[in-house]
Amino acid sequence: MTPLAIAVLALLDERPMHPYEMYQLLIARREDLLIKVRPGSLYHAVARLAADAMVRAEGTEREGNRPERTTYRITDAGRDALRGRIAELLRTPVQEYPIFRVALAEAHNLPREQVVAVLGERAEQQGQALADIDAMIEWTRVNEVPRRHCVVLEYMRATIQADLDWIRQFAAELDSGAVEWERFDPVTGERLTHDTVTAHEWPTGPDTPRPRWAAGAARS
Repeated sequence: MTPLAIAVLALLDERPMHPYEMYQLLIARREDLLIKVRPGSLYHAVARLAADAMVRAEGTEREGNRPERTTYRITDAGRDALRGRIAELLRTPVQEYPIFRVALAEAHNLPREQVVAVLGERAEQQGQALADIDAMIEWTRVNEVPRRHCVVLEYMRATIQADLDWIRQFAAELDSGAVEWERFDPVTGERLTHDTVTAHEWPTGPDTPRPRWAAGAARS
């Protein structure tokens, strides 16, 4: 079940609605901060859920010259699947693959000064994201939105703040020279020396420490 499918089922668990209304609500509630929301993808998700008997068409209506809109209702099977999937995701950590981790792992391929500069730009953007989240949290407080509906904003704020703190700290250490870094020719941009451990020097034997989630992923 995709994140968008979860969002669709959650909306229909509130009340029956047509896909365009779902799209409007997702955008109005800023769910696009959590999932990719595109009209075409949403209609496809609804069609897949209908084919799996998790939702069913309830009626079709037309307003003026607009195209007909089909209203959907969640089924008992859909509600069970929704609640089961939410519980599963809350219970079990899933190894995700954020692209920033890839860039950070390969940052040594760039000159120190460039890494410090681009991390500074990222920190500025994260700072703005933090301000945006704070504004949304304040809006929910002023409008007395029940905390259960917006607790994700608290989690997003905490993770953005932790990310921002780490980036600023690492950039400062890198800028001060506290972190060993490969040197590059300032004119040609070519790497001059290798001060860091290369990929083939990393331990790869069976005794190499691995986090428990990685071992579990390997077994699965």
